[in-house]
Amino acid sequence: MLLRGTKIIRIPDQHSHAFRFLSMFSSLSLQSSSDHTIEDTAFHISNLIKKPGWEHDKTLKLLASHMTPNLAGKIIELHSNNVELGDRFFKWVCRQSAYCYDLDDRIQLLNVLVSLNLFEVVQKAVVLLIKECNDSEKGIMKLMDTLDGMTEMGFRLSHPCYSALLMRLANLNMGFAAFLVYRRMVNEGFVLGATDYRTVVNALCKNGFVQAAEMFCCRILRLGFDLDTHVCSSLVLGNCRKDDLREAFRVFEKMSQEESCRPNNVTYSILIHGLCQAGRLEEAFQLKQEMVERGCQPSTHTYTVLIKAVCDIGMTDKAMNMLDEMVTKACLPNVHTYTILIDRLWGEGKTEEANEVFQKMLKDGLCPGVVTYNALINGYCKEGRVVSALELLSVMVKGNCKPNIRTINGLMEGLCRAGKSYKALLLLRRVVDNGLLPDRVSYNILVDGFCKESELSMAFDTFNSMNSVDLEPDGFTFTALIDGLCKLGRLEEANGILGSMVKKGIFLDEITFTALIDGHCKVGKAKDVYFLLENMLKSRCLITAHASNCFLHVLGKDYKFNEANEIMLGKLIKYGLVPSVG
Repeated sequence: MLLRGTKIIRIPDQHSHAFRFLSMFSSLSLQSSSDHTIEDTAFHISNLIKKPGWEHDKTLKLLASHMTPNLAGKIIELHSNNVELGDRFFKWVCRQSAYCYDLDDRIQLLNVLVSLNLFEVVQKAVVLLIKECNDSEKGIMKLMDTLDGMTEMGFRLSHPCYSALLMRLANLNMGFAAFLVYRRMVNEGFVLGATDYRTVVNALCKNGFVQAAEMFCCRILRLGFDLDTHVCSSLVLGNCRKDDLREAFRVFEKMSQEESCRPNNVTYSILIHGLCQAGRLEEAFQLKQEMVERGCQPSTHTYTVLIKAVCDIGMTDKAMNMLDEMVTKACLPNVHTYTILIDRLWGEGKTEEANEVFQKMLKDGLCPGVVTYNALINGYCKEGRVVSALELLSVMVKGNCKPNIRTINGLMEGLCRAGKSYKALLLLRRVVDNGLLPDRVSYNILVDGFCKESELSMAFDTFNSMNSVDLEPDGFTFTALIDGLCKLGRLEEANGILGSMVKKGIFLDEITFTALIDGHCKVGKAKDVYFLLENMLKSRCLITAHASNCFLHVLGKDYKFNEANEIMLGKLIKYGLVPSVG
């Protein structure tokens, strides 16, 4: 294996059972039971892709989203003497659909091409798939597992494949995995270049493995390579990731004394980010001024780091001023810069300002990414403007920006807040059918939504279906059910859910206890309330005055203030939990 001893997380091939109580739409397929029909279709399409400008052929686009990997493999096989065309077709078919040709289908197509011994096309295809695993650790691990299996079929990774893999692992902060891939390259006899060594050092430093990175630096020097700015900046980064700013600045000072590895705007940005992470904003701004004085202009990344830092402490006006400064310095903001500002402005309820920033972003010719759309969609949903959020989803899809599960979770939460949990369920049903797997948050949103609407039957159906996608309920899931049951006076069932939480070892927090206390208060079960309060105090999870208010509510109903009540109230006050009711 590429990663010995590493557990590979397998994604189920079929997503149609994500909700056992949902019937999924069936997908169209070009594959016929007749092999003769497949051959005819492959021959027809192979003729189409011989024509100039075939990538824009409407007939091909219509067929692409339902083209099976086996059919695509046969089409490429028909052009086995034209590697460039086979590579172009592989890239084209993989990008024609937002959902239908996912990583599983691409991996299946790779296996088909390997089985046909089309290794030259596979080498190029592997590099493409590695580069496209740009935000998914799970995806790259799955691809690496597949590459292991392909070696048993006679396929061997080339140096460009390994180099691309090292870079992707470094980008995904998977330093240990990059080290293991490096070891495999050495064992297979590959001669690594300076870029490969720099990439391994960078990957290790991103995970804070500075000692291992320094060992690689020694190897780089022994091989006759120089320690350049890139390598030294990685060491600065590694020390920042270890929260060792003192050592980071020591490396920085050494760089300043060496002509071959002078600090650049990347080095400065790393240190500025480290200072911001440590809450030393004044020093971060001083360092920005210092880099200007030394003739090193702040980059977009430098400004973005500082903008995020001031946004995180609520200094939005200063962040907007910095955006204006970027423009005057001819330093163009990127999508990330704008997204930070949009998210912050929405969080402060400044809807118009957030939309103005979004429009400015579009005016600058930038295409919003999924994170930007998520910030806008969440903002609309928090304001109760779910229709606007759904319209934005349509714009997002039309712009070939693939929604992720966070996008869908934001929309579902908005629908549930509006009392439309069934519509949230239908939305999730649609995306599950298109191959997007729900996560625990998706289920929690639905369970909570149905409970708030007193649809306990649907809430339990959703809860019970979690195991169909190998998800375990957490404290939030159980608490939502307890709260829903208590609101309907079904205390025995709520206590049963509480028992399940304890049995699973899930921590009982204040929200869980408060939901139970509210339920027992409604039916005047004072003894149970005292018992719950005692347990909250013992587990030290009582942090707000809400439970104290419930206690007073029980006293008001009980019309008694005996010694036990006095002791309990004294304990609450001792812990600083003064009731907030008048």
